[in-house]
Amino acid sequence: MGLRVVLGLVAAATVAAICATSSWADQTGLASIHTLRHEGGRLCMADHFHYGSGGPSASQGAAQREALRSWADFTALEYGSDWAHFGRAGSQRVKCKRSSSGWYCDIEARPCR
Repeated sequence: MGLRVVLGLVAAATVAAICATSSWADQTGLASIHTLRHEGGRLCMADHFHYGSGGPSASQGAAQREALRSWADFTALEYGSDWAHFGRAGSQRVKCKRSSSGWYCDIEARPCR
């Protein structure tokens, strides 16, 4: 086997190892302090909720986006980015209301990955 082939195999193995571990690179390990359960192909926190809020905003959509960012940012900080996707979360709830100063939204959900 030539040197180029060996170096190519080493490079390919290195890339594969990096790709295999990169999704776990920012996991904090704190998720394991909660009761976890499998739900529809996801691993979810059984009874631990995270919350986010947004507003005042000129539109309901802007307040919702701000609330989602708030939820995702804190969830990622505490558990890692794999847990911070609201679309994967369990028991999602979004409440919005309009006041004289603008729209406000609150969300809650159980993190899942």
